[in-house]
Amino acid sequence: MGDLINLRQRRKQKAREDKESRAAENRLLHGRSKAEKNLEAARKAASAAQIEAHRRVPPDGADSP
Repeated sequence: MGDLINLRQRRKQKAREDKESRAAENRLLHGRSKAEKNLEAARKAASAAQIEAHRRVPPDGADSP
């Protein structure tokens, strides 16, 4: 016969493994320092400003004068 497996213990072990894998993903996503977050925000703002500067139509929607 094969090995006996306690299903209750296996279910709890699986839940712990799933919880740890979610925690590892969250550490990657949210585990950044304040300086890194500020740098990312500055880069996004600069990129948005550059794109906005290259618009052909003025932001107020008016065509050329």
